[in-house]
Amino acid sequence: MSNTPAVTDELGLMDWPEPARERGRHAIALATAIYTGHVRDQGTPYINHPVRVVAILKNELGVTEPDLLILGLLHDALEISPSAEPMIESGLGGAFAQRLRSMIPDHRLEQRPKQPGDADTWHDKIQALGQDELLVRLADRIDNLRDLRHSPDSGRRARFLGSLTRTYLPLAEESREVSAPLRAAFVLLSAEYQRHAQETAAQ
Repeated sequence: MSNTPAVTDELGLMDWPEPARERGRHAIALATAIYTGHVRDQGTPYINHPVRVVAILKNELGVTEPDLLILGLLHDALEISPSAEPMIESGLGGAFAQRLRSMIPDHRLEQRPKQPGDADTWHDKIQALGQDELLVRLADRIDNLRDLRHSPDSGRRARFLGSLTRTYLPLAEESREVSAPLRAAFVLLSAEYQRHAQETAAQ
């Protein structure tokens, strides 16, 4: 999944008009440079996750806008490598880099340990997201929830489910009438949460 042709296919790059296609090529080069060498705690190449987020946006939530799919591809770029921001600004513009910053916890951007108060700050930051950024974050939650059973870290699993029920599911419900993709994201995230709960109870 992590090779360039696979990413190109998942984005649907060849169906985009040329200005957007060139922007997509920049995004793929950035994603490859930033994510390569990083591994998820499940032991899989990190880039597989943002590529799956793109697939969720496009195939399950009905997103066709190129820049929104690019946002999905690079949504974790500054969390993985905050120092890549100048490279992202150069390739995709300062406004795009700022959209990415809005989706990342401050302690990750600042590369420091999490401190008291950071959780509340992050909660407020999520609440203030624009609808496109929120949609990407919900697609991210959907993929993480589907992959959660493969995480060997029980503490991470508990923290993820806590933030899901405390923040993301209520926000998804509140936002479901804003757009058809956000409505689809709420339905899908709720269904995945119920499925996970049933699987956990059956173990």
